[in-house]
Amino acid sequence: MGNLEKSCAFDKGIRRFTPCQNGYSHLYNALHMELPKPLVEGRFIKRYKRFFADICLNSTNSETVTAHVPNTGSLQTCLNDQAPCLCSFNDDPKRKLKYTLQAIKTPTSWVGVNTSLTNDLVWEAWNNQWFSQWQGFPYGKREVKVSEGTRFDMVFWEKDLQINILKKIPLEIFDKHPFHFVEVKNVSMAKSGTAYFPDAVTTRGQKHLRELMFWVKKGHTAEIVFVIQRTDCDQFAPAIDIDPEYARLLKLALNKGVRVSPYACEISESNIQLDFKRKLRLLI
Repeated sequence: MGNLEKSCAFDKGIRRFTPCQNGYSHLYNALHMELPKPLVEGRFIKRYKRFFADICLNSTNSETVTAHVPNTGSLQTCLNDQAPCLCSFNDDPKRKLKYTLQAIKTPTSWVGVNTSLTNDLVWEAWNNQWFSQWQGFPYGKREVKVSEGTRFDMVFWEKDLQINILKKIPLEIFDKHPFHFVEVKNVSMAKSGTAYFPDAVTTRGQKHLRELMFWVKKGHTAEIVFVIQRTDCDQFAPAIDIDPEYARLLKLALNKGVRVSPYACEISESNIQLDFKRKLRLLI
């Protein structure tokens, strides 16, 4: 693989991981991701129109600002009145909203609400060879279209297929070589130590499960990764009371060979990282 491929930016690129130490501290530091800076502290007041929240800043004049909420879910169990929260600030004149809600504190945990961080955490974990089940896949690419109606968050493969990273992967290649297809979901809802997904009915999520099963049936492998952006959970389950069809499909997908992998996070007032020390029990 050429230098261009090795140096490609991780946000949307293709990458082959390079050998690294097996020591925990090396990998642990590599997976550390700081929340966007600068961060300001505040108190949550209310959320409205899905993408807006009123935040009372912890400043001398207790200014109330409108912040962008980078999360399409309902954020059930997270939005408590006057809860401490963290917002990033960006003074770009092109931005309508200068503040973005990054995390909010519940009685038992900080909760990351920015879903755009989720895929980055998983991608970097693979690149640092932390996922044991993915160490056989030295090649990977993000946001890959695999058919006219299907795009997966990540695709991994074993052999150098001479894929041109500057172009879309030809669709016909998926009928000639084995791939590992991965969808990543952000989880914020939790009750009594159990993380739940989804927190609202998700027909899109149902579609992803059907697509993963389809590609497994065609001879590939597939996986759905749930990134739980909170620290107070030791179990994961589908939210059957919110979306019974998603719960049914997730159980069916597991039985059909789709791997279901929930991972917790470690979150502080300045950073977030996947917590591979904590093994979550899967309740399906």
